Amino acid sequence: MHLATDLFRTKNLEQAPTRDGYGQGLVEAGKANPNVVVLCADLSESTRSLAFKQAFPDRFIQMGVSEQCLPSIAAGLALSGKVPFISSYAAFSPGRNWEQIKTCVALQNMNVKIAGAHAGINVGPDGATHQMLEDIALMRVVPNMRVLIPCDRIQTRNVTIAAAEYEGPVYFRFTREKSPVFTTDQTPFQMGKADVYRFGTDATIVAAGPLLYEALLAAESLSKKQKLEVRVINLHTMKPLDIQTLILAAKETGAIVTVEEAQAAGGLGGAVCEALASTVPVPIERIGAQDRFGESGEPSELADAMGLSAHFIALAAVRAWKRKKKQRVVEIPEYLTEANKTAEKMRQKILDKAMKEMPKEWNS
Repeated sequence: MHLATDLFRTKNLEQAPTRDGYGQGLVEAGKANPNVVVLCADLSESTRSLAFKQAFPDRFIQMGVSEQCLPSIAAGLALSGKVPFISSYAAFSPGRNWEQIKTCVALQNMNVKIAGAHAGINVGPDGATHQMLEDIALMRVVPNMRVLIPCDRIQTRNVTIAAAEYEGPVYFRFTREKSPVFTTDQTPFQMGKADVYRFGTDATIVAAGPLLYEALLAAESLSKKQKLEVRVINLHTMKPLDIQTLILAAKETGAIVTVEEAQAAGGLGGAVCEALASTVPVPIERIGAQDRFGESGEPSELADAMGLSAHFIALAAVRAWKRKKKQRVVEIPEYLTEANKTAEKMRQKILDKAMKEMPKEWNS
């Protein structure tokens, strides 16, 4: 699949936020098509749309803090033949302006591209209000909407370019925190086509976004430590879903784990369950936010506290494999109980630090 040469030597890989790929992709799309325009809600540097502004200042519109106006004005621009990208934090777009996206963009099938930055828990200390975990579920139920979740900087660039070339509404999310760049310029990407990054027959991990790298680490660990060969699928396109690749994986491996930096209900996990329930029902375990909001903490700590890192993905894969083999498993999955314990330790650590740094004159 033309992945990075030192795939499992994490320290040797480039570390870059996926949002960097958005800025790079915008500039490339702008060079290829003079009708590409970008609208931003006062977050041009954070979303990396600043790169487009610097390259094409007359095609950049700064909207200020008015996220609900973004899709409405973009729809009007699309009617005039432009290809508008609207950029903001995913917590605000689609979080705040979902109704405008639904009515002004999707209902009219307008050629508008919605870029949701800072998605997931990786904004860390910003906390639950800015940690968008519901956007995948929100957007995949909207008719006419395509939904994509790129895994690293390079794929985010490719998704941005592909979105510009596609005629119709597109939503894609990307992240703030640096993550491994493990695809290359030669790694295949086609909107709507899932990619198998690792082959195996014991189970399948279906993942998207930067957590795909954690899925690959989990599969490598299971191969070395437990002699389980696990397939890993990059489901970068959530909608339309590549059902045939999922069905083949279910038939050939008989056990599935879904992985996403979002709510486990309604998003990638929900989509995979829906697809396989009516075709090839197999044991499925879902890694993601388990009906809970995010919280403040360092991104790496939060990943463990919410059970999203490689260790927990491996636990889920083993559980799915045991269920396939009709072996007994505990009622509450180990990946959930361990994550909850880790979360409590993280909260206590944060509390202890706060109490230590509290001014003595407060006397409480």
